[in-house]
Amino acid sequence: IWYYTKGKSKNKTILLSTTHHLKEYSSAWRYLHHSLPLIKALGFGFLILALSRPQISAESSLYSEKYTEGIDIIISLDISGSMLAKDFKPNRLEASKAMAKEFVKMRPADRIGLVVYEGESFTKCPLTTDHKLLLKSIDDVQTGQLEGGTAIGMGLATAVNRLKESSAKSKVIILLSDGVSEQGKIHPLTAAEIAREFNIRVYSIGVGSTEKALTPVSINPATGKYVYQYQNVEIDEKTLTEIAHLADGKYYRAKNEEELKGIYNEIDQLEKEKIKTILVQPHIPEMYYLFLAIGAGLLIMERLIKKQVLNGITA
Repeated sequence: IWYYTKGKSKNKTILLSTTHHLKEYSSAWRYLHHSLPLIKALGFGFLILALSRPQISAESSLYSEKYTEGIDIIISLDISGSMLAKDFKPNRLEASKAMAKEFVKMRPADRIGLVVYEGESFTKCPLTTDHKLLLKSIDDVQTGQLEGGTAIGMGLATAVNRLKESSAKSKVIILLSDGVSEQGKIHPLTAAEIAREFNIRVYSIGVGSTEKALTPVSINPATGKYVYQYQNVEIDEKTLTEIAHLADGKYYRAKNEEELKGIYNEIDQLEKEKIKTILVQPHIPEMYYLFLAIGAGLLIMERLIKKQVLNGITA
C-alpha cells in the first residue's frame, strides 16, 4: 500500500534528449516493474499462512463404533512398604506390577481399572479400554504414595465403588495383598459383603513366600535407603479367603508368577458383556506445503523478474 501510494512518487528522474529507444519498454515492462512489490507481498503472505499450519476441517475424521465382548475388572493393588520385600524378584511390588501388566495385555477386550492402597486408598486409573494409559499408570505405582499401613477393606471398597455403576453383567475385582489388614474405616469383610450386593466377584491373592523374607524395617538416615531384615511372612489368608467366599470368587496364594495363571483361566470362563468402544481416527491432511510452495514460488519469481528480466531497464 505504501509503495503504490507513496513509494512510486519518490522514484528518481533524469532528463533524456530522446526517449525513442525506450518506447518498446514503456508499457508492459513498466507494469511488470510496478507489480514486483505486489508479488513479493503475496509471497510473504503465503509463507505466513504456511506457518499457521492450515489443515482440512476435522469433520473429515473417521468415526466408528466397535462392539467387543468383555468384562469390567478392577485391580486393587497393595503398595504398602512390606511390598518391597525381596522374596520376589526384584521385590513383591515390582513382581505384582509385572503380573498386572501381563494380565492387562491378555485381556484386550476388557475394561480394566486400577486402585492402589496402603493405610488409605485411591483410584489410580478408572475403568478404561485405553490399556496404554492403564499400563503407564501401573508403571507409575510406588510405595509411600499414601499413608502407611495396610487397609485391605479400603482398597476393596474403593474398587467396589468404581464397579457398582457398571452395566456389565460380569464385574470382577482382583485384590492383591501381602499382609494383614491393620487399619482403615471399612472392615475387609464388610467391603466383601458390599461387593456381593452389587454382584461383583472378588479374586483375592496373597502375595509372598511361606517362610521368611528380606523386608524393609527402617530407613537409614545417612543414605536415605531402606534397611532390610529377615522377617516372618504374615498374610491374613483367613480373611482373604473369606473375602473371596463372600464375593463368589476364589483365593490364591501367589508364591510366583506362574500361580496367577489359574486366575486368568477363571476369568476367561466368566460371562461376557458387550462393550461399545468409540473409535475416532483423526484424518486431517496438512495443507501448509501448498501455501509454502506458492509463497516460495512467488518470491523466486519476483527475484528472477527483478534480476534477470528487468535488470538494466528503467520503468
